[in-house]
Amino acid sequence: MSIRFYDTKQAITRDFVPLIEGKVGLYYCGATVQGMPHVGHVRSAIAFDILTRWLENRGYEVTVVRNVTDIDDKILEKSAASFGEDFEEDEDYFANEAWFALAYRFEQEFASAYDTLGVRRPTYEPRATGHITEMHQLINTLIERGHAYPALDGSGDVYFDVRSFPAYGSLTHQNVDDMQGAPDADPRGKRDPRDFALWKGHKDTDPETASWPSPWGAGRPGWHLECSAMVTKYLGTAFDIHGGGLDLRFPHHENEMAQSMAAGHDFANFWMHNGMVTYQGEKMSKSIGNTISPAEMLELATPRVVRYFLGQAHYRSQLDYRPESLAEAGAAVERIDGFVANALARIHGVGPNDDFSIDMHHFEVTEAFESAMNDDLNVPQALAALHETVRRGNTALAAGDLETADEAMQQVMAMTYALGLDDTIEQGGAANAAQGAALDVLVAAQLADRAAARAAKDWARSDAIRDTLAAAGIVVEDSADGARWSLKA
Repeated sequence: MSIRFYDTKQAITRDFVPLIEGKVGLYYCGATVQGMPHVGHVRSAIAFDILTRWLENRGYEVTVVRNVTDIDDKILEKSAASFGEDFEEDEDYFANEAWFALAYRFEQEFASAYDTLGVRRPTYEPRATGHITEMHQLINTLIERGHAYPALDGSGDVYFDVRSFPAYGSLTHQNVDDMQGAPDADPRGKRDPRDFALWKGHKDTDPETASWPSPWGAGRPGWHLECSAMVTKYLGTAFDIHGGGLDLRFPHHENEMAQSMAAGHDFANFWMHNGMVTYQGEKMSKSIGNTISPAEMLELATPRVVRYFLGQAHYRSQLDYRPESLAEAGAAVERIDGFVANALARIHGVGPNDDFSIDMHHFEVTEAFESAMNDDLNVPQALAALHETVRRGNTALAAGDLETADEAMQQVMAMTYALGLDDTIEQGGAANAAQGAALDVLVAAQLADRAAARAAKDWARSDAIRDTLAAAGIVVEDSADGARWSLKA
């Protein structure tokens, strides 16, 4: 069964055939590390993590590159503000913080959020500041080919000449004459207001540390240039998939594609873009107070539940957050985990705190799940297939058909593994493990007392113990093999 993806550039869903048999090169845009990660950053990372996992499930060797933009106007602005007399230090921004220290600190915050939510580290995660030489080479190539020029005002800027590249606008299906000018520099240095900066000459307001020597004068790279230089270094001039958020299509990805192809590169074979996250149907905005951050979500639910919520919609669609969203995701995860826990206990004798490892690579997903994922990563349909398998497994358990239940359990575990739900890091780490072990001992003692009461036909005592556990959020389920317990979702 072939895999099909929607290609933004061609605006069609088409068969995916890698440029090199058995291997896939994937580049997707990482963060500009100017502040704490927001929910849009994490949703995008989860979408491309699911893509990577599915390609690997299909047998491909995937090389993933995700950049870090660690030099940028906003990073410099926020660093400069921290040295102001009226600056007020808060939990996110520190006083007198150099731009590179600010960028590195927030880079670690992104890494922590990705790790917690099960987003695997990319094969390479290059920083913009580490690839200045490659950027200079690309600019030189563009100047030699007649697609770039030093600024007319002697500022040290270098611009890409959009009218020199007839295909400019083809990614977003726009006509260059209908576009507005790029607001990234003084238009007096440009031939055309739509031309965009490849290199930004040093300004007196910039710190000396945010400047590198170049043939055109000291300065720093333009935002769009860095991705073209880095993807070429790590994946070559032609690669399989370029991804990122829908908001990056223009101008960022349009400019990336133009400068790369103008330099003679074939560049990306597929362009894939994930949709935005909204709050009750409206764009999130700090000014109107309708935002929720990944950190806030993780205060309301476990990483496994947050990952389920952020990954549950089709990657190209809008994902809408509502106050009840995490509770609904939690209930869905509880249904999955409840079935797997019951099946492990009934079929394999594995308790909630027993050491148990299993090689997921020997398990296979269902045909319905496979078909959905091959169809442009249709995760909603894939989740429907997963939950249908949970229902089939629970029915088999109730009927005592342990062979069918075991098959369903293996399929469910394979599907959750493919979606990355098994790689989240539960909050608390070792402390939570110790608390879980202690809780297991205490609940086991209560269940032993209850079993003794039931054996003596002391139903009042048995019910009282069950009610006490229920009040503590512990659900007791009786079965032919004895009582089992779980935490209420």
